[in-house]
Amino acid sequence: MKLTIVGTGYVGLVSGTCFAEMGNDVVCVDIDEAKVEMMRDGELPIFEPGLELFFERNIREERLSFTTSLEEGVKHGDVLFLALPTPPSEDGSADLSYVMGVASEIADMLAADPALGYKIIVDKSTVPVGTADAVQSVMEEAGLEAGDRFDVVSNPEFLREGVAVDDFMKPERVVIGSHSEKAAKIMTQLYEPFVRQGNAILTMDPRSAEMTKYAANSLLATRISFMNEIANVCERVGANVDDVRIGIGQDSRIGKRFLYAGIGFGGSCFPKDVQALHRTANDYGYDFKVLDAVLKVNDRQRKRMAEDIVEYFGGSLEGKRIGVWGLAFKPNTDDVREAPSHIIIRHLLENGAKVQAFDPEAMETTRDVLGADIVYAADAYSAVDDVDALVICTEWHEFRRPDFTRMHERMKLPLIFDGRNLYQPKRMAELGFDYFSVGRPHYAPTTEPVESLLEASNDHAA
Repeated sequence: MKLTIVGTGYVGLVSGTCFAEMGNDVVCVDIDEAKVEMMRDGELPIFEPGLELFFERNIREERLSFTTSLEEGVKHGDVLFLALPTPPSEDGSADLSYVMGVASEIADMLAADPALGYKIIVDKSTVPVGTADAVQSVMEEAGLEAGDRFDVVSNPEFLREGVAVDDFMKPERVVIGSHSEKAAKIMTQLYEPFVRQGNAILTMDPRSAEMTKYAANSLLATRISFMNEIANVCERVGANVDDVRIGIGQDSRIGKRFLYAGIGFGGSCFPKDVQALHRTANDYGYDFKVLDAVLKVNDRQRKRMAEDIVEYFGGSLEGKRIGVWGLAFKPNTDDVREAPSHIIIRHLLENGAKVQAFDPEAMETTRDVLGADIVYAADAYSAVDDVDALVICTEWHEFRRPDFTRMHERMKLPLIFDGRNLYQPKRMAELGFDYFSVGRPHYAPTTEPVESLLEASNDHAA
C-alpha cells in the first residue's frame, strides 16, 4: 500500500519505518530540510531502540523515503497520516494549528487536481475530541465530498517511548475511528499483518477513538499519581510502599503495572494529554476533579525531592555540588520533554547548587534546554566526583548495579536521594550511604562503610 506520513517526530518516524518494514511503500514528509537530509543519509534524528535496523533496511530496499514536499507526499500516498505536533497551549488545550494547517493544504491540493483521486486522511497525532470532524469540515469547505474524494479516520497511537518499535509491530490493540465503512476496511487491511497473534482491531466512531487515547493516558497517569500519594502517606506512617505495591498488584482487578512510586511522570504524552482532556471537559462544562488532582499531585511530586535536598542541607545549597543520574524522562529514550530531572535540577540551581549530570542518551537534548547551566559528565562515575549528594532521576539499567566502593570513594558525602527506588534502603545503610527513597523507610547509615560489603557490592542491588 502507498502511504504518506506527514511529520517525522517519534510517532511519525516510528510509524513510517514500521509500515515500510511490513512491505508498504512509505514517503515521510517534514518541513525541516536539515532533518530530511539527515534521514536521507541514513541517520536517525531520535534515539529509539530497535528503530535503526528497520530504518536502514527500508531505506536500502527503497520502501522508505523522505521529502520536504507535501505535494509530493499527497501525490504518492493513498493513505495520508498526519503525525504532527499538538503542543499544549497556555490554557492546557492542544494546539491544533499544525494539524489544521496541513489539512487545509491537502484540501486545496485535492480540490485543484481531481486526478489525485480518493485519499484517506488519518489523524495519527493525539488530538482532542472533535478533531476528525474539524478536519472533515476543512475538506468539505474546499468543495470535496466525503466518501468520494476523501474520508477522515482517527487512528490514535499507543506507543511507549523506549519500546515504540515493538509496540507498533505487535500492538495490543489498533483503534480505527471512522464513519466510512470503505475507509475502515482499507485501514483494517493495512493493520491486519500487525495483529496476526490475535489482538484486536477495534472500529468505532472518530470521537470515541479520540477519547480512547486520552482516557488511556489519563488513567495511567492517575495510577502513577495515586501511588505517589500512597508513598507519601507510607513515609508518614512507617509503611513501605514496595510492600504495598506488591500487595495490591496481586489483585486481578488492579494489576501490577504503573504502581511504582517515584518523582512523577513526564514526557511528551501524559502531562500534555491529561491537561488536554481536563481542558476539553472544562470546555463542555464539566469539572473533572480527578484529573485536576492528578495534575496537582504530579506537579508537587516532581518538586518534592529537590525540596527535601534543600531541607537536608538546612535551607541552602550554596557551595554544594549535586550529582544527577538520569536526564531523560524515562529509560531508553533521549526525550527530556517535561522530564522530572529538569524540574529538580532547576530547583537545585535556584537554591545555589552546582549540578553535574550524566545520562546515557539524553545529554545533547538536555544541553539544548539547560545549556551551560550544568556540567555534563563523561560517565556515571564522573558525575559523582566530589559531590555532596547524588540524585537518581531515571531508572537506566546501568544505574541499577553500580560499583558502590567506587562511588563511596569519589563522593564527598555518601548521600543519595533516589527518585526511582532502585536500591534496598537497609542494604544501602549497611554500605555506609545515607539513602533516601520514595515511600520507603530510611535507615541510619553505619558510622563507617562496611568494607567487606562494599567489596561484594556487585550483588547489592534490589
